[in-house]
Amino acid sequence: MTTTTNRIAFQGEPGAYSHEACRKARPGMEALPCRTFEDVIEAVRSHQADLAMLPVENSTYGRVADIHHLLPESGLHILDEAFVRVRIALMAPPGTRLQDVRHVRAHLVLIPQARGFLTRHGITAAASADSAGAAADLARDRTPGMGVMASELAAEIYGLEVLARDIEDHHHNTTRFLIMGRQPDHSRRSDRMLTTFVFRVRNLPAALYKAMGGFATNGVNMTKLESYMVDGVFTATQFYADVEGHPEDPALQRALEELRYFTSSLDMLGVYPADPLREAQRQTA
Repeated sequence: MTTTTNRIAFQGEPGAYSHEACRKARPGMEALPCRTFEDVIEAVRSHQADLAMLPVENSTYGRVADIHHLLPESGLHILDEAFVRVRIALMAPPGTRLQDVRHVRAHLVLIPQARGFLTRHGITAAASADSAGAAADLARDRTPGMGVMASELAAEIYGLEVLARDIEDHHHNTTRFLIMGRQPDHSRRSDRMLTTFVFRVRNLPAALYKAMGGFATNGVNMTKLESYMVDGVFTATQFYADVEGHPEDPALQRALEELRYFTSSLDMLGVYPADPLREAQRQTA
């Protein structure tokens, strides 16, 4: 892959968890914040950035809305996956004590994850559109008694003081990101490869059942299979799948050949190495 800008685009404000994912997975690249997921994709397509960092699912809250609709039409290709543990920090302007914090702001999905900590300390919480954005606002306004729950990266960027770390109730909460680029790379870059594709089944009785049978009979592990409507039509269903293996592996090759017989379309989104943390997630599941 030829790097032209050395930028990786993400959705959110600087200090968002997607920004943290960029730093961890591509520490040598400049992170480019974008307003929406569509803007992230367009940044790569228009050569403002070389790579996109897109969250696809969370171990607590499931898949990220709209992402599976965007990926097949993006024109981009999956090059890597990245697992990032969601560590929640409570932060406030320098000089604030933990006992001084009576209210916090955070993204809606973070608040339930730290309910135990908030209850123990008598802190009320209000939802914000973006945790990193809330941190930026607090750094500017310095509202007395107010704190923010966000990543430690947000505290670093906006000059806030971390009053408590790892305040989430469950310490297994992890977000899976996909790193995408303009050009595919199907080379075998690891002993554990993954293949992601989308397909539509033909209008045949039990077509999906028969299409999936090839993976079972060939011993191919399918780690994800999700369906969603296309263009708002109930009869137009597209399936998104992740499987273990490389398309050149004999077993996966046979399974894909059988799948093609029962599908009206089959598009590869990426062939990429499994993140080492995937196995750790499997063991704790």
